[in-house]
Amino acid sequence: MQQLIDRFLEYVKIDTQSDPNSDTTPSTEKQWNMATELAYELERIGLKEVTIDDNAYIMATLSSNIDKEVPVIGFISHFDTTPDFSGTNVNPQIIEDYDGKDIILNKEQNIILSPDYFEDLLQYKGQTLITTDGTTLLGADDKAGIAEIMTAMEFLVQHPEIEHGEIRVGFTPDEEIGRGAHKFDVEKFRAEWAYTMDGSQIGELEYENFNAASAKVTIKGKSVHPGYAKGKMINAISIANEIIGILPPEETPQCTSGREGFFHVYHLKGEIEHAEFEMIIRDHDREHFEKRKELLRKIVSKLNIDFGDCILLEIKDQYFNMREKVEPVYHIVEIAKEAMVALGISPIIKPIRGGTDGSQLSYMGLPCPNIFAGGHNFHGKYEYVPVESMQKAVEVIIKICELTAKKL
Repeated sequence: MQQLIDRFLEYVKIDTQSDPNSDTTPSTEKQWNMATELAYELERIGLKEVTIDDNAYIMATLSSNIDKEVPVIGFISHFDTTPDFSGTNVNPQIIEDYDGKDIILNKEQNIILSPDYFEDLLQYKGQTLITTDGTTLLGADDKAGIAEIMTAMEFLVQHPEIEHGEIRVGFTPDEEIGRGAHKFDVEKFRAEWAYTMDGSQIGELEYENFNAASAKVTIKGKSVHPGYAKGKMINAISIANEIIGILPPEETPQCTSGREGFFHVYHLKGEIEHAEFEMIIRDHDREHFEKRKELLRKIVSKLNIDFGDCILLEIKDQYFNMREKVEPVYHIVEIAKEAMVALGISPIIKPIRGGTDGSQLSYMGLPCPNIFAGGHNFHGKYEYVPVESMQKAVEVIIKICELTAKKL
């Protein structure tokens, strides 16, 4: 456990925020700091074929230690952290033998991690938690996943009595801005399938995610003196509000759960002459997803007739539900499920209400379910991770390697 803690603490103190406004890969120069450290560490713990390409994608191999042929499998995590909240000067706190009460993250700013609001905390009474100091995120998304993969690979190197086939490891930049798989060389990775270690609470096992699109609406108005504006003014702000108001109010993130989809306006600005807003469209069901995009097109088309072609709509597909690619090889989910059960973990198989590198990788030819890494409350100051959950994730990785060698 201490080795896992030390490794994780070392990772989270390296600032690796990605930047959606950058067009480079990685999107921030500081991601190289961790990428080069990880490549060095992979060599140090004894992995082979360690490579880091011009875009900071890292790959390495744990060679097979058995004679028979078994599928090459992989484990993947990302080393960037979200631009949504500060990742600079992360100062983790370790809470041993958590008592189930409020945790004071920052006394001066009165920032408290409370089970009254975050009920999941009560699952971890008696365990060791790693939290923030209330001023930054923690970075368990997804440095917990990296620490788990590294620790599992080092353990397998040191314990050759555990039989396994060839294992490939991949670490990626820029996942948090939706580009983690864009330049991932699936052919070079040469795994038959892989698992992203990027889920949340212990037991999570996911092979479904949203179908996703982004939309940008731009409105050109006409400003006329309000005293003489009848029949002449076109108020871009009012049209923006009208479009948003037509969308179903119950189909927003704050009103949906499970497999329910939504429209989510996350940016809006405007004046009378010009207004624009950006939104995301999400649905697990492909048919419903297409209907959502069509509804937005119909609303814009109708208002363009009413207001004289002043509205421009741009819709871009972002990723699709990986279920379509994983179900034909469902045994890869079953192996992960069996590994968890063997370790006394209750699998929580549920759809991801978001995206994952595994989605894009699955459509690139690498089926890639998602497994828990242990963290909670990602992307903010209340983020925490139970060390025992990370330890179980390490054990799941090892057990998957072992079961794949035995079963296939």
